[in-house]
Amino acid sequence: MCVGLFLVQLDATAVNVALPAIGADLHASVSGLQWVVAGYLVPFAALLLAVGTLGDRYGHRRVVIAGLLLFAAGSAACAIAPNTGMLIAGRAVQGIGGAALGTGTLAVISLAYPQERERAKAIGIWFAVGGIARPLGPLVGGLLVAGPGWRWVFLLNLPVIAASLVPVLTQVPAGRGMAAARLDVQGTALGALTLTSLMLALIEGGSNGMDSPPALAAIAAAVVFGWAFGRVERRHPHPALPLGLFRDRRFSTANAAAVVVALVHVGTVFLLALYLQGIQQRAPLAAGAALLPMFIPLIVLAPFTGRVTARYGPRIPATTGLVLGATGTALLTRVNADSPYVILLPTLVLLGTGLGLLTTPLVATAIATAPHNQAGLAIGINNTARQSGAATGIALFGTLTGSTTDPHQFMAGLHLAGITAATLYLLTAAATATFLPPRVSTVTSDRDPRRDPQGMSDL
Repeated sequence: MCVGLFLVQLDATAVNVALPAIGADLHASVSGLQWVVAGYLVPFAALLLAVGTLGDRYGHRRVVIAGLLLFAAGSAACAIAPNTGMLIAGRAVQGIGGAALGTGTLAVISLAYPQERERAKAIGIWFAVGGIARPLGPLVGGLLVAGPGWRWVFLLNLPVIAASLVPVLTQVPAGRGMAAARLDVQGTALGALTLTSLMLALIEGGSNGMDSPPALAAIAAAVVFGWAFGRVERRHPHPALPLGLFRDRRFSTANAAAVVVALVHVGTVFLLALYLQGIQQRAPLAAGAALLPMFIPLIVLAPFTGRVTARYGPRIPATTGLVLGATGTALLTRVNADSPYVILLPTLVLLGTGLGLLTTPLVATAIATAPHNQAGLAIGINNTARQSGAATGIALFGTLTGSTTDPHQFMAGLHLAGITAATLYLLTAAATATFLPPRVSTVTSDRDPRRDPQGMSDL
């Protein structure tokens, strides 16, 4: 199961380093590069709820196997893409496979460790293995871009997938699933259309202005699709997103924090990859190495945070991580086009340390405060929150900075992104300090799933 997360994380960070080379080779604009990233994140986010429900119904092992095969197909398509459109299409297939892996692997682990303390430790290990991929990604991406070329960033996935399929097929129990879990096709489609329209509005607005016809049309579509999504979910007997779950403030806070954390982290990595190569003219490998201090703390802190969460609850590590992250993003205002690396280093270390403290308690809270028969759905909601935040971060932060061909505009946008991120982190820290439980023994659902399986009474 850890291999599945490793694969998804390795690809994500390696692609960030490869973006300038992809842009030069395929003549892609900044908005095109945003879609290379968002084209993966949007289907990832949109389908997480659906694959969580499918796993609950048919078994999460099948979902993991399907995710590996789809990720392989998408990687092969990206490797041979002749233009930006085909590359984005391949990334979308990768996103579908990534959604299956992101939900399925964590669901298998969650069901294998029913005790909350042991589950928190297992989730910490899972994130630690995924965390190893994050610092490797920039290095591997830089080596491949400088050597055989950016297409090998995607080809590298194929042998990893082939090697991981064997233990999944032989070691993971098949599981029967639950026949009661039903897929909300209409809600899933409307949710995907809402998120896609929002991304289109932000990216087109950054390129042509928010008052341009494409941006206005995308905003209108997002409003209409979002309204329809809420209406369908309130009436569907088995909604993709049971809105009643959000009545629990612990559950709501954990997922809202997940949105903000992913928005800031992924958006910042996107900007710094462009800054290091486009503004400071560093080689791909040097840029990848420069990002390592952001990712290394994840390896060290993820298992430690799992133990801290199991012993003391999620409030302390989550709030501490947000405050550290806010400090790091605020320091981006001190970075200039010709700043030495030592000026950027505190931002990288503080962001990485904050993320290492954040993810495990947020996921553990989201799972533990949902009904026990909806583990896959709870994981899907939390993953959807994180991936939606990541896609929004790419679109929003890319819109703030514009092209690296204008260093003055880019740096002004980078400073604004730092202020925006710090503000979001501090507001979220206030929420986690107020609503997340102080002890792991209090992280438990008080909702009886037999009486109210979808939380519909809360509507």
